[in-house]
Amino acid sequence: MELSDAVDKVNDFKGHSLGEKLAIIEQDFRGCTLATAASLYPKYQIETTLLEAATAIKDAASQIDAVIHAVGVLKFLPNILQDDEVIESLSLGAGNTGKQFDLTTTLRIAEFTFIYWKGGAESIRQNKLFKDFFSLAESDIPKRRCLYVLDGSVPLKFFNGGRSIESVLSKDVKLLNTFQEKYGTRFERVNEYYDYRKDIVEIVDLSELAKKSS
Repeated sequence: MELSDAVDKVNDFKGHSLGEKLAIIEQDFRGCTLATAASLYPKYQIETTLLEAATAIKDAASQIDAVIHAVGVLKFLPNILQDDEVIESLSLGAGNTGKQFDLTTTLRIAEFTFIYWKGGAESIRQNKLFKDFFSLAESDIPKRRCLYVLDGSVPLKFFNGGRSIESVLSKDVKLLNTFQEKYGTRFERVNEYYDYRKDIVEIVDLSELAKKSS
């Protein structure tokens, strides 16, 4: 099934509101027997091709984070690189690709975080942000260190906040051990470590960078 056809089929099923559509279906199926339930399937286009369509869309979206990361890094390179700066390595896949940083050049090391912050509790995203900051801050590569984000105000609010280091690193035991081996109990809160390292890692808002370059 073509992806465009799959999207059309799923959109037809959803209508203007999936929640409302499902509520109607739930009500219609209430009290049904095997025979009467079967009569409702054509009414709501519940068929094998609809399931195939939804599955096709899910499969296509399964690597969307990697696509966003790759396209995002490539899109912003012209806004970042200086005329005499040479790219030494790129890591375009989201997550661990075996390279130390997303971007290494003759002048800088950099990590990119393409997170659209929604507000509220975003612990998993904060964990990733801290890991990127820590990797840059603790690197022994003597170059400019840049953490590129989409909205600088939210990351800064997190870094200046009081969330515990142990909480941030609880899902990454290896990194937590690395942190504790180096610092012990010297830093208990994110803001304490950030205050110590904030002068060597630049947090750069990509949207503001793009405005300046336009």
